[in-house]
Amino acid sequence: MVLNKRRSSATAKKTNLVVDKNPESIISEQFRTIRTNIHFLKGDKKESILLITSPGKGEGKSTIAANIAVSMTQQKENILLIDGNLRNPSVHSLFKLSNTSGLSDVLTGKITFEEAVISTGIGNLDIITSGTKPFNPAELLASPMMKEFLQTVSPSYDTVLIDSPPLLEVTDTKIMANLCDGVVLVVKKTKTNSESAYQSKKVLGFAKAQIIGVILNE
Repeated sequence: MVLNKRRSSATAKKTNLVVDKNPESIISEQFRTIRTNIHFLKGDKKESILLITSPGKGEGKSTIAANIAVSMTQQKENILLIDGNLRNPSVHSLFKLSNTSGLSDVLTGKITFEEAVISTGIGNLDIITSGTKPFNPAELLASPMMKEFLQTVSPSYDTVLIDSPPLLEVTDTKIMANLCDGVVLVVKKTKTNSESAYQSKKVLGFAKAQIIGVILNE
C-alpha cells in the first residue's frame, strides 16, 4: 500500500453503499458473484486495471463500480477506485468525500499521487477523486502522464478500478479503455437499447479494448 495517504474526513460516516451497509443482502451476494467472476477472469495475474463503463448516462455504472470495489476489499484485497470521469464525476458523492483535488491535479503535476489518494476506512479501499475540472479532459487522459500514472500505481494494488464517462458520449472512455487490462460494460434493463449495446461493443473493438464481461443492472 502507498504511504502517507490522506484520511477521509467522512470515514466515520462511511457510505450508504449496499455492500458496505447490508453485506448479507441479496444484492450484496450478487456483487460477490461479480467479484468472483472477475477473479476467475484475472487468473494468475497479480494486479490488473479494469474500466467500468456504460453506453450512456443513468445506467448505474458508478454505483456498480463502487460496490464492486467495496466487495473486493471484503476479501482483504488492496483496491484503488479512480474516478476517471473528469466531466461529470460522482465517486466523491457516493463516498461523501471532498473533490477539491484528484486525478486531474496529479496528471497536471499540481500534486503527487500520495497527496491525492484517500483512505476510505472501508477495508483496504483507496480512492482518487476526479479533482479540478479541466478544460481539456480528453487530451489530459491521452497524455503520457496518464499511462505513466497507471503503470506506477498498479503494482501497489490487487485491482485498480476506473469509473469512466459514458462510452458513446465522449472520447475519454475510449482513450482509457486502451490503457486497461479489461472493460466491464454496464447496461440497464429499463434504459439501454440493443443498438447502444451493439455500438458500445463496436467502439471498444476499435479501441482494441478487451471486454471481460457485461453487467445487467436491474
